[in-house]
Amino acid sequence: MNSEIETQTTAGTQPGEGTRNEEVRDLGFQEYEATWKLMKELREQRKGGKIPDTLLLVEHPHVITVGVQGADGETIPENIPLYNVERGGKATYHGPGQQVGYLIVDLNARGRDVRKFVHDVEELVIRALAPIGVEASRAEGKRGVWVGTKKIASVGIAVEGWVTYHGFALNVNTDLAYFESFHPCGFEGRVMTSVEKVLGRPVGLSEVKPPIITAWNELFRSGV
Repeated sequence: MNSEIETQTTAGTQPGEGTRNEEVRDLGFQEYEATWKLMKELREQRKGGKIPDTLLLVEHPHVITVGVQGADGETIPENIPLYNVERGGKATYHGPGQQVGYLIVDLNARGRDVRKFVHDVEELVIRALAPIGVEASRAEGKRGVWVGTKKIASVGIAVEGWVTYHGFALNVNTDLAYFESFHPCGFEGRVMTSVEKVLGRPVGLSEVKPPIITAWNELFRSGV
């Protein structure tokens, strides 16, 4: 079950870079494949009631992921690692300067309502952006989070055994040129924007993490 909105490596945070508590784990800077593997392990633990609903925060090196809707037959850049994954949606880019959040959430306690869950993931990003001065919203008929006609965050999830994984990707100070080499989520690359571009000043991931965690606590926090 999917709903639209990415050689195993041991690369990850250096000592002291990442943080972890029971429900939010900051993985720091980590290769995509290692995080993908962790997501699936945590999904199984959540299905077994061994962990609570969990948010993973991570920044990836350059990578393109292609969801179950494929890549529209377009040519994907060959110089960037590519993974075909379970989430809904089409192709998208992850890279430095982008805050990615993966949500491991049991939908059994939430009425097994996938559409509402996707809506709530978008709401999490919208609420997180407000305190730093970005007025974001949804766009009718389009997934993700938008600022006017520009897309600032992508959302794509997968669900197995009524437990979610994958999540959102918020462009903070991302090099938007990487989106222009293909059609992210089926759109022209120039539709993408970032927090830094909207605000017109330098913005680091450390500025967006606290409001993301606050919004997570408001919308998703739960026990095992």
